Amino acid sequence: MSSAFAALALVFAPFPQGEVDFARDVKPVLEAHCVECHGPEKSKADLRLDLRERAFAGAEGGTEPVIVPGKAAESSLYTRLATEDKSERMPHKAPPLEPAQIEAIRRWIDGGALWPDEVAGVDERRSHWAYQRPVRPAVPKVEHRERVRNAIDAFLEARFERDGVTPAEEASRATLVRRLHLDLTGIPPTPEEVAAFENDKRADAYEQLVKKLLASPRYGERMARPWLDLARYADTQGYEKDARRSMAPYRDWVIAALNENLPFDQFSIEQLAGDLLPNATRSQRIATAFHRNTMLNEEGGTDAEEFRSAALIDRVNTTATIWMGSTLACAQCHDHKYDPFSQRDYYKLFATLNQTADGGKTPEPMLRAPTAEQERELEAIAKRVEELERQLT
Repeated sequence: MSSAFAALALVFAPFPQGEVDFARDVKPVLEAHCVECHGPEKSKADLRLDLRERAFAGAEGGTEPVIVPGKAAESSLYTRLATEDKSERMPHKAPPLEPAQIEAIRRWIDGGALWPDEVAGVDERRSHWAYQRPVRPAVPKVEHRERVRNAIDAFLEARFERDGVTPAEEASRATLVRRLHLDLTGIPPTPEEVAAFENDKRADAYEQLVKKLLASPRYGERMARPWLDLARYADTQGYEKDARRSMAPYRDWVIAALNENLPFDQFSIEQLAGDLLPNATRSQRIATAFHRNTMLNEEGGTDAEEFRSAALIDRVNTTATIWMGSTLACAQCHDHKYDPFSQRDYYKLFATLNQTADGGKTPEPMLRAPTAEQERELEAIAKRVEELERQLT
C-alpha cells in the first residue's frame, strides 16, 4: 500500500483499538506529511524522520529530543501535531493532520515508540514488513462462528468484531454469477446463464460455475490483459516512426499459458530466458518476446547504442517492478532511500540483461512464428520447390 493510500485509510476509518503497527499506521503518515521537510532532501531544524537513529536523536543537532518513548505528552512530535496554536502546529503552513492520524502517533509513542529496526547493525530498510519471511499465523477464534466457512473468513470476522463492524449480507445469486463472469472472463453472463445459476440447487453450484469459467478460453484472455499491460505489450515500435511490429504470437502465448495453467515459475523462466533452456521449443522462444516489447528508435541520425541502453534500462525496471514488486528504477541514479537496493545492485541486474543480440535501431533478430496451418502450407511449398528443382536439373 502506498503512503498516500495508507494515510487515507487512517483518515476514513476509525482507529482500531489493537496494537499500533509502525510500518502500517505511523510510517505512512510521517512519509506523507513530515519527510518532505524532515527527510533526506531537506532536514529543517536538523531533524530527520525517515531514519530511526536521526528521529530519536532529535532536532538541532540532537539537543532537542522530539520522541520520548512512553511519554507522548513530552514528545514534540506529538504535541506539535496536536496543538491548537497555528504558529507551533505541524505540518507548518499545511492543513493539520486528521485526528485519527494524530491519535495513531500518540498511541505509538505511549506504547514505547517501537521502530522496526530495534537491533543495532540491521539495515533499517530490510526491517520493513515486505522483506520479512512470511509466517503462517494462527487462525483467530471468533464469537460468531456461524459466519466462518474457511480460515480467511475467520480473519475477516476477527477484524469485524474488533472494530464493531457487521458484515454485509450475502449477495444474491444473480449478483454472484455476474461477479464471477466479469472477474474470470471479463464478459457479463447472458440472461440464460443467470437463470441457470439461479435454478441450480446443487450444494456446490458456485464451485462448479467457477470450474466452468476457468475452463473457458475467455479466462486466459481476461487474465492476459493485465499481464500484457505489465509487459508493455504493443504492436508498434514507438518513438518518431512508430512503425508496426507483429507481437501477436507473444500475446497468444500468454493467453495459452494461462489457459493451460502453466506454473508461475515456468511462466517466469520461459519469458525471461526461454531461449536458454535445453532444446528450447519455438513456443519457449516466443515467450522471450516479453523483453522485446521495448520501444525501438528507427529514426535516421540517432545513436544505436544510446537506444540499446535505453531498452536495457526499461528491461531492468520492468523486471524489478513485476517480479519484485518494487521500484528499482530509483537505484539507477543512487542507492534506494527506502528499499534495500544499492546502485551497485541495479547495475548488476543491468549487466545480467546486457547480453542480448538485439540492437538499438533495428528489430532483429526476428523469429518466424507461423501457425500450424501456415506450417503445413510452408512444408507443402518446400516439397513442391524441391520437386521442381529436380525436374529443372
